[in-house]
Amino acid sequence: MIEAILEAGGEPDDVLRRVVADLVDSGAASWASIRFAESGELAPGPEAGTPTGENRTDVPVIYAGARVAELSAENADPALLERIAPLISEHCLVAWDTGGAPWEP
Repeated sequence: MIEAILEAGGEPDDVLRRVVADLVDSGAASWASIRFAESGELAPGPEAGTPTGENRTDVPVIYAGARVAELSAENADPALLERIAPLISEHCLVAWDTGGAPWEP
């Protein structure tokens, strides 16, 4: 389903909201979140479900060799999150400094 969400496209924020919602709605995770890398810190982004602090997996989202976000989920298969992270990387450029170069996800 994640691939279908990405293929449907849309505004990056909407796409990422649908991705985390799908992880929870499909039962692949009990909670999912994307946090954006901003000035060396992780800023809150879209999330779905309710975090419990148990069995959490954090996977860096890398774009052009730089960490632009982190995909986090509870009670999820780490291999699934590692497969999703590169697929969503272009949509996570919300806070990424492009140095003035235009980009489109």
